[in-house]
Amino acid sequence: MRQRARGSGSGDGVRTPRRAHVRSGTGAGTGTAPVLDVDALLDDPATGIVVCCGSGGVGKTTTSAALALRAAERGRKVVVLTIDPARRLAQSMGIEQLDNTPRPVAGVDPAAGGSLAAMMLDMKRTFDEVVESQASPEKAQQILQNPFYVALSSSFAGTQEYMAMEKLGQVHRDARVAGTYDLIVVDTPPSRSALDFLDAPERLSSFLDGRFLKLLLAPARGPARVVSAGLGLVTNALTKIVGAQVLRDLQTFVAAFDTLFGGFRARAQSTYELLQADGTAFVVVAAPEPDALREAAYFVERLDDDAMPLAGMVVNRATPAPAVALPADEATAAASRLRRDDPGSVAAALLRLHADATRTVERERRLCERFAAAHPTVPTAVVPALASDVHDLDGLRRVGDLLAGT
Repeated sequence: MRQRARGSGSGDGVRTPRRAHVRSGTGAGTGTAPVLDVDALLDDPATGIVVCCGSGGVGKTTTSAALALRAAERGRKVVVLTIDPARRLAQSMGIEQLDNTPRPVAGVDPAAGGSLAAMMLDMKRTFDEVVESQASPEKAQQILQNPFYVALSSSFAGTQEYMAMEKLGQVHRDARVAGTYDLIVVDTPPSRSALDFLDAPERLSSFLDGRFLKLLLAPARGPARVVSAGLGLVTNALTKIVGAQVLRDLQTFVAAFDTLFGGFRARAQSTYELLQADGTAFVVVAAPEPDALREAAYFVERLDDDAMPLAGMVVNRATPAPAVALPADEATAAASRLRRDDPGSVAAALLRLHADATRTVERERRLCERFAAAHPTVPTAVVPALASDVHDLDGLRRVGDLLAGT
């Protein structure tokens, strides 16, 4: 499944999209890293898919929603697809509940002529839709009612990520035919599983095309005398372990699903190639913390390994610099002097808070500079932490302004 057909490269080997979206200057706290021009990325008509990935708890869902809203209010027809099971996206967009169907978001500024819809991946429903579209009604019903299919479509490792690829492909195909959307923003699951959807088709293919399942299909594919002896030993042993009915259910499922497998693999390959195309842009979201930036480095390197186009990185929830440029050591010394004269001094407490904030800003700056030194060509946008959580469109607009540096 993987292909290393690299596109236009950069100094550290990370593939960038055909059009680099960078503006002049350097990002706050990022040393010499180029600045990600978010508006140029969203306004570029060649950008058809933006994939946001990152570890858990870094504000990736909020970033995805803010990018989608900003693009819509700049004239794009946008749909945002979340794979994260959290409900924050629906809440911030004023939608009671998201499901497998795009729902229009009310309250988007119509001045630029754009639109916004949102949806959340329903893993099993997506799998059912694929079966229903690829099989005859009788065959589809046989598969959908099979106990092994129910387990596979609901809880098999990798199914969610595979269906994310499938749903992305569906939305892209439908949008291209109907012209309903010209930009898809994808919010991926948290942690390193955020990139598991790149591996999921291959893992599911390996399972469905494995030796054991091929053996179960042997009676339907080959002369009975050739396989009967060895198969008999296997099936007798399995019957004793799992029971005759369970084995029959499994054989029935494999035989029915085998006719669809080629279509699954072909569509997965097509979507994988879509993610490698110039119209796709990956945005890595991180927090200015050691673990999150290590994960971000992993994402950057993994995207390079799979020849996926990286637009840049968002360092989210950075500590805002204090308004007064007073070094932390001086603030601490002044606070100590005040506390000696007045142990309950409010001014001393404020100076200590200032010193703590200044040290945090300096620590985050060093962490970002270390990342920038290792990945000097990755464009970066730094978003300061907000005083309160984002829970509505106005909050998302504020995040979008910060992403764009306005």
